[in-house]
Amino acid sequence: MNALWITLALLTAGFVGWPVTAWVFRLARTIDDRADAGSGAAAGGDAAEDPSADSTTDPDIQPAAEPAGPDTATPTPAAAAAAPSVETVSSVRILRGGAIIGILERFAVCLAILAGQPVAIAYVVAIKGLGRFAELKATPVAAERFIIGTLTSMLWAAGVAALAKVLFLG
Repeated sequence: MNALWITLALLTAGFVGWPVTAWVFRLARTIDDRADAGSGAAAGGDAAEDPSADSTTDPDIQPAAEPAGPDTATPTPAAAAAAPSVETVSSVRILRGGAIIGILERFAVCLAILAGQPVAIAYVVAIKGLGRFAELKATPVAAERFIIGTLTSMLWAAGVAALAKVLFLG
């Protein structure tokens, strides 16, 4: 019977935590929007126009127009330098794989608590932080999403594990 409760706790922590985390992201965005509206327009406009406010992609850069015909197939070096590279700039997702990492993180945290090894949570945080360090350092929006998502996921998983442990695994 304990195996059933452990399995249900892991599934609840892992998969139900995803909509909970998405709800917290929306809540954070709503609070930011209200703060921006209360202080008047932000420096560059309102939060609805800020592409990085709650986005998981970098702002889109319009790609250069395609050449019209075979005689204009080779762009001049000045035109090539002026046009941004489509592969390196446009629509690059920040925090790729975050949903899958979040599910695995919640499984690990829940399992660590159910196994009586809460110190293992430090390993999860360390691995996750080191793996994302360069991206977090370069993108403030990514760092904010990382902190909100990680804390929400860990609190959800720890709460589910503690509840299962107290109520069913005594």
